[in-house]
Amino acid sequence: MLLALLALLQQPVAPPPPAKPAAPPKLIERVEVIPASAEVGVGQTLQLAAKAYDASGNVLPDASFRWFTGGDEGSVSETGLVKAGYRGRVRVTVAASVPGSKPAFGEADVKVIPSPPARIVVAPSVSRLVVGTRVSITGTPYSHENDRRYDQVTFTSSNPKAAQVTPDGRVLAVAPGSATITARAAGATQAIPVQVVAGPVSKVTLAPDKASVLTGDVVRFKSDVRGAGGRSLCDVSVRWTLEAGGPEASASIDADGAFVAETPGKYTVTASVGGASADAVIEVARRKVGRGFQVVGRVPVKFSTAEAWVHPSNTCVYLSTIADRVYAIDITTPSAPKIVDSMMTNARIVNDVMTTEDGKFGAFSREGASDRKNGIVIFEASDPCHPKPIAEYTETVQGGVHSSYVYQGHVYLTDDATGSMRVIDITDPYKPHEVARFQTEQTEEGRYLHDIMVVDGLAYLSYWNDGLVIVDVGNGMKGGSPERPVLVSQAKYDLQELYTRVEQLWGLGARGTHTAWRHKNYVFVGDEVYASRAATGLKDGNNLTFGRMTVFDVSNIEQPKIVAWYEPTDGGVHNIWVAGDTLYLGNYQGGARAVDISGELKGDLLKEGREISWILTADAEGNRPRATFAWGAVVKNGYIYVPDINSGLWILKLEPKAGAATP
Repeated sequence: MLLALLALLQQPVAPPPPAKPAAPPKLIERVEVIPASAEVGVGQTLQLAAKAYDASGNVLPDASFRWFTGGDEGSVSETGLVKAGYRGRVRVTVAASVPGSKPAFGEADVKVIPSPPARIVVAPSVSRLVVGTRVSITGTPYSHENDRRYDQVTFTSSNPKAAQVTPDGRVLAVAPGSATITARAAGATQAIPVQVVAGPVSKVTLAPDKASVLTGDVVRFKSDVRGAGGRSLCDVSVRWTLEAGGPEASASIDADGAFVAETPGKYTVTASVGGASADAVIEVARRKVGRGFQVVGRVPVKFSTAEAWVHPSNTCVYLSTIADRVYAIDITTPSAPKIVDSMMTNARIVNDVMTTEDGKFGAFSREGASDRKNGIVIFEASDPCHPKPIAEYTETVQGGVHSSYVYQGHVYLTDDATGSMRVIDITDPYKPHEVARFQTEQTEEGRYLHDIMVVDGLAYLSYWNDGLVIVDVGNGMKGGSPERPVLVSQAKYDLQELYTRVEQLWGLGARGTHTAWRHKNYVFVGDEVYASRAATGLKDGNNLTFGRMTVFDVSNIEQPKIVAWYEPTDGGVHNIWVAGDTLYLGNYQGGARAVDISGELKGDLLKEGREISWILTADAEGNRPRATFAWGAVVKNGYIYVPDINSGLWILKLEPKAGAATP
């Protein structure tokens, strides 16, 4: 037995069969998002799913997915749950991966639509009509979140024997009496009481009955309506019509009798009440406001620059950078400005820089700090051209501060992380501390505060998706204070509709309410609009920008209303500054602009000929030679300080008006 076992052990052993080669990893050929497109209401949710397929069309069951979203209109969770924040589009991307394979991507386009109509605004007022008067009214629906909707509005009358109305809003006063005209849109209603008074109308007169003005001038016609025996018919609705004096003539007149023309010509204005009418002729000449910019001084900078602020002493300009420093530039000789010092900081972006009213201290904002302690830096500026940082405030704003505004011992700043306004007390500049917070409450998804201006105790907040928000921080009209900000009013407008053409032609990378400036009874609100890098193949978003400046009348500050707008043809509207009757702005790739805002404003300011001048702030020097990207303007003592993101600081002057003495 032992010999047999030994013999068996001495026999050669056959080698094991070769191992089978490992199967190559299956590569992801495509990723499907379900649904690939959808609509969801503001504040609602939508669950997305994803599948990964190989080249043979087989589902890869071991694929894992990561979800991302771009833009500011909503969010997506790690499981693909989309929450809609604001009207617009949520572009969702999912990254699929399997072991041994590179990730592949799929996309979904989720359109965020306003919630159903909650109210209807009807215009013009038709509360009191004379028998025989015809007036057309319109209804505009708004959601609970004050988003404009475009539902069909229909009208009915409770008493057609007194006041008839067609479904599309043409009203006819038939006989003395009362009626209620009701506007309806998808469940929302608005009742308009109407009183019809007896005629006949014996006479209608207009004042002025003739006028000679320039394009862009607003003429407010007043009517005097008389009934039988010459009795005055007060507060009755008037139908205003306009006849242009030629095919190229362009003008408008609103329901209150306010006339403005875009082009020269002779126009006839007619006021009709009942069966009577009156005419007035208005002759319009071309507005001539053109003047040139003069380059006084120039400071090239090798970093991308952002904001400028002139110290109250007028001896130094602070120039912030999209980098880690703020430059101090001596301007005692404006034609020979020079960098004399700088404040270094831990940041990748320094935006706003501003001093206290007396110039003793100042603050600048920070984003992108390596230690994530962003917030603001307080500096001492008693020696204007040699400012010294003395303190920081980061505790509640570590997520970044995009913009800030210094006003009466406080810094009002934007908190990138929460989309809120924070109020920081710097009455002791060495010990800054937060005293208040304010934010809009529609939804957290997409809430973003971009810029702040404070005038006469009122903070004007440029709230991106939320429009213009006005807050009492010490004015007293709502009992507000720096420690207790109180909402005064909000003015939203349809950003998505306004920039539909940009989206169609270039792809919409970003759009939102960006900046606001209060001057007299107007607030000038600028939008920031970028083309999509993915859609256009641009290397960065600074190549192609758009945007309109909307003019709000705030004479009734609790009900701001749009009265005018300015939209340059070759760029957008970034930061603005008003001095006297001139508005200055950074026009991005269109350079710096100056616009005439004298008198009352109404309609399209560009078409009316109110643009004064422009200049391309580009040369062979700077961070990006021969490429204009004007960021804004600051005006002091007749000098215009324009920071250009690509080239540094420009000091300009606007030529004097014709006939004006040169200072």
